[in-house]
Amino acid sequence: MSPRVRFAPSPTGLLHVGNARIALANHLFARRHGGAFLLRLDDTDRERSREEYAEAIGQDLHWLGLGWDERFRQSDRLDRYAAAAEKLKRAGRLYPCFESEEELRAKREARLRRGQAPVYDRAMLKLTAAQREAAEAGGKRPYWRFRLADGAVGWHDLVLGRRQVKLAAISDPVLIRADGTPLYTFTSVVDDLETGITHIIRGEDHITNTGVQLDLLAALGGAAPGLAHLPLLTDADGGKLSKRFDGLSLRSLRNDGVEAQAITGYLARLGSAADPAPLALEDLAASFDLGQFSASAARFDMRQLLALNRRVLHGLEYEAVATRLPAGADAGFWRAVRGNLDLLGESRLWWEVVAGALTPPVLPGEAEFLVLAAKLLPAEPWDATGDTTIWARWTESLKMESGRRGRALFMPLRLALTGEEHGPELAQLLPLIGRARAEQRLRQAAGLAGQH
Repeated sequence: MSPRVRFAPSPTGLLHVGNARIALANHLFARRHGGAFLLRLDDTDRERSREEYAEAIGQDLHWLGLGWDERFRQSDRLDRYAAAAEKLKRAGRLYPCFESEEELRAKREARLRRGQAPVYDRAMLKLTAAQREAAEAGGKRPYWRFRLADGAVGWHDLVLGRRQVKLAAISDPVLIRADGTPLYTFTSVVDDLETGITHIIRGEDHITNTGVQLDLLAALGGAAPGLAHLPLLTDADGGKLSKRFDGLSLRSLRNDGVEAQAITGYLARLGSAADPAPLALEDLAASFDLGQFSASAARFDMRQLLALNRRVLHGLEYEAVATRLPAGADAGFWRAVRGNLDLLGESRLWWEVVAGALTPPVLPGEAEFLVLAAKLLPAEPWDATGDTTIWARWTESLKMESGRRGRALFMPLRLALTGEEHGPELAQLLPLIGRARAEQRLRQAAGLAGQH
């Protein structure tokens, strides 16, 4: 059977790199094995779910190239959850509860004082029909708990190996609130069962949920799917990355100029035996293997991502970035600067260098050399398409006239022409800057601004 997998975000915020890693793993797994990738919006939390976040999720996935085969919302399937709940009630696995949060807190504290685990005591299983009627007559509405089976639930995890959850150590979970709203633990299982999900690939923080949901799935008559739990991401120092997710949303990374291919190339192999590489999605899918991932936490290092982004930018042709470059920037400009960019947004700085009114710093002790350099600039016309012979002819004549070599020759020129100590090759930048700007900047750096 071809696999069917799903990515199920809640539209309560923007997608971050942790979400993207899970979405990407599901997508690549489906493509590798000729299966289907489903997008499910878990939007039953009516207070926190927002349509703008639902739209942003779709936009971010499209930006990454992660197209889906099917898409649906949980809010459109409330009748299916109601039907499943009735089935569990008839089987005696879903039971009504009336305790308030204050009562539950008091029970937990009492158990802790006695040295017991703060697990729900199932008191409501003893509720009689008369007691329930009296509670409802008094204005109370029940919420519904799922009675977990005895013993433990185990599975072979495709990433973590053998895993087991002891159900006796877990409180019977609430599946339906008093207002009738179904909760994620429940809706996710109903959807996975009815949409034929064959494999669930998600984060390691869902291990306990998985134990509960496997028990719930069995109660609904379903078979266990293949399971894979990817270890959570940490920051470069091994700390919790979750605290920094706001700054690592896909939207913020995109706005900062990180390329989609860099993100997918990095996240697809982060924590695995394979090195991150700026590959197309089809190439990443061809080699994607859950068995290559480590059971240890993976470190998300922004420096590594930027290094990969640099490789992506260096390989992009002008046509791929033309609409995102500063107005007026052409193919010659892109060829000149792309090898020096970590982020595409940095191209604005270099466009200012070649086409703007840059004022270089005055360079103490270099006035005589810079005046000579201005005097020896080759005559026009200059070819602004990257003719490096202009630079070669100019610097060769400067060597002969000044006697300078190496850094003493080139660093004052770079500072005067660009205002920066490092950057793209001046042989490519000089024709783009043009003779008039070059002469003006050399004189400004010599302290002769406004003089002729």
